[in-house]
Amino acid sequence: MKVDLYLYRARLDEMAARARQADAGFDGLFVAESVGDPFQALAIASQHLHRGVLGTSIALAFPRSPMLTAVSAWDLQRASRGRFVLGLGSQVRKHIERRFSSAFTPPMPRLREYVRTVRHIWGAFAGEHPLDFHGEYYTLDYLPPGMNPGPLEFPKPQVYLAALGPAMFEAAGDVADGAFIHPIHTHTYLREVAEPAIARGLAKTGRDRADFALSVTTLCIVDEDTGDAEREAVRRQFAFYASTPAYRPVLDLHGWGALGESLRQKVRQGEHDTMAQLVPDEILDAFCVVAPTWQGAIKVAREKYAGVADRVMFQSTPPLATA
Repeated sequence: MKVDLYLYRARLDEMAARARQADAGFDGLFVAESVGDPFQALAIASQHLHRGVLGTSIALAFPRSPMLTAVSAWDLQRASRGRFVLGLGSQVRKHIERRFSSAFTPPMPRLREYVRTVRHIWGAFAGEHPLDFHGEYYTLDYLPPGMNPGPLEFPKPQVYLAALGPAMFEAAGDVADGAFIHPIHTHTYLREVAEPAIARGLAKTGRDRADFALSVTTLCIVDEDTGDAEREAVRRQFAFYASTPAYRPVLDLHGWGALGESLRQKVRQGEHDTMAQLVPDEILDAFCVVAPTWQGAIKVAREKYAGVADRVMFQSTPPLATA
C-alpha cells in the first residue's frame, strides 16, 4: 500500500518544500482544489519531486473545458516524466452552479463523458486520431497543428474519479484507473458498497481489480504536540461533514443515521458551535486514524486499510519538519 502526502490548502511558496517532504517520507503528493489551482501547485512540485506520483485530488471537472484539463494534465505528465495522476471530481451543485456558474446536472453521466472526452483529446495529441468528439455534453473537433502539443515519450496520465455512492464508484470502475473516497467512510463501507460497485464497473471493460487503484483519504488525529486540541478539531470537522445528507448512507450502514439527522438539525438552527458535542469518541474513532506521532499514523493507516485500499492519505497535513 502507498501512503501519500495530501495538501488540502496548497501554497505556491511552499510547494518546493512540500515536494521534498513527499520525496523523503511518502509515496506521492496530491493537491486538492480548495482555495487555489492545483495544476499550478503541481507544476512547481514537479520540478522538486524526484520519485513517486503527483496528482490532483481532486480538480473540479465541470468548471473547466475538457481541452483545458487535457492540456494541463499533458504538461504535468511531461514535466513529471510520466508520474502524474489526473484526479477529477464533480463537487456539489451549489459550488458548481453558484460559485463557478457552470452546468452541473446530471453529474454522473456528465463526468463519465468528461473522462472519455479528455482521453479522446490525449489520443489526438498522441497522433492516434483526429480530434473529433461528439457527445451529449461535449463537442470538440478543431485542433490546428500549431495548437497540438504533440505526443509524449511517456504513457498517458492515469485518471482517478472522486466517488462516494455506488453509482460513481461503478462509473470510476468503467472509465477510470482509480477512485478517491472522501474521509466520511468506514472499512465496512469500502467492503460492502465501494468494492462491489467498482467490480461492476470493471466488468464492463473486462478489467480486473488489479488494474484499478482505490485511494482513501482519512481523518487523522495525531496528538504529538497538541493533545486533546487536535481531537476536538477533528471532531468539529467530522460533525460538519456528517451533517451533510450526501454522507448519510455511510452513517445509515452502521445504524448511526440518527446522529446525521441531529447534526443536520443543528445546522438548520444555526447552532454550528455545539455540533461537535453530539459526536461520541466511539463514532469519531471509527472514521479516524489515531496515533501519537505522524510516523505512527502511517503505520496505523497501513494496517487499517491493508487488503481494501491501494493508496491512503491524511486529510490533515504533517508539518514541514516531518518527513
